Amino acid sequence: MSIQNSILQATNLSLGYQKGSRSNVIAAHISFSLEKGKLTCLLGPNGVGKSTLIKTILGQIPALKYQVYLDKKPTNSISIKDLSKKIAVVLTEKINSANLTVKQVVSLGRIPHTGWLGNLSVADQQKIDVAIQSTHINYIENRPMSELSDGQLQKVMIARALAQDCEILILDEPTAHLDLINRFEIMHLLRDIARNKNKAVLVVTHDLDIAIDTADEFWLMQCGLPLVCGSPEDLILQGKIDLLLPNDRLYFDKSDGKVQDSEEFQYPHIDGPEYMVKWVKLALRKNKINPEGKSISIKTEGKQTYFYLSLGKQTLKFESIASCLDHLNLVKN
Repeated sequence: MSIQNSILQATNLSLGYQKGSRSNVIAAHISFSLEKGKLTCLLGPNGVGKSTLIKTILGQIPALKYQVYLDKKPTNSISIKDLSKKIAVVLTEKINSANLTVKQVVSLGRIPHTGWLGNLSVADQQKIDVAIQSTHINYIENRPMSELSDGQLQKVMIARALAQDCEILILDEPTAHLDLINRFEIMHLLRDIARNKNKAVLVVTHDLDIAIDTADEFWLMQCGLPLVCGSPEDLILQGKIDLLLPNDRLYFDKSDGKVQDSEEFQYPHIDGPEYMVKWVKLALRKNKINPEGKSISIKTEGKQTYFYLSLGKQTLKFESIASCLDHLNLVKN
């Protein structure tokens, strides 16, 4: 951890809600340090307290025990106005802005600095333009929000947060409801913002695969356990990534970076290029086909790849994994 880049800290927090004299503890033993220049992903199952942690960081609810510190000051001692100049937030709820243009929505990010009726100065306009350029939405800046795709809408919300010019950017499920390409694009954009703008970017997500590919730091929340922090790679090698899994039926395969079923599976003997063998194994396991006493050989002849299935004295030739599996299914049934 870099002390110099740490901007938001907490030690042994207890999170929850106070109802009269009773405390409803949602999560406890929460310690973290959020660093500028890094993309941090907060992961955990639903109901574990991720939203409660974000609300506590934003000062929307008080911690039940101890404090969150921003620049060494307790956040509950910082006014909402001053906090909004330090922390920008992108939530899952869409704002009612269908009739506004993209640039008008991005301009709303300057409100903490100008007020609702404030005029935009030349400096404000420059912040807005930089935010639009950084998120690569110049080509749609004059289009109404009602005409945008979900991926474009998400980029506009990120641009609005960038225009706010805060040191911390917090996003709640920014890739939810997006297709695969947009999910990767948004997460890599956030990584670039953290690095190039020296922002502390905290993303709440369930998208483990993309988080592993892009995050510098993971915060793992699991019911009844302390918050676990570390680089994705270290947490994987230490086996702590399994905290995200609901039971022993699933495990995180360190060799291929995927969540797998822990049920033992016996593969036949498979010869061929390593990457092709991997996909044949995946298909066999997924379809629960265990061709006992058989073997598969993968060979490329010219531009075509063939899958040879040996059945004792007989060898069958298939042009695809699917056709090979279809035959094995017939034999099995």
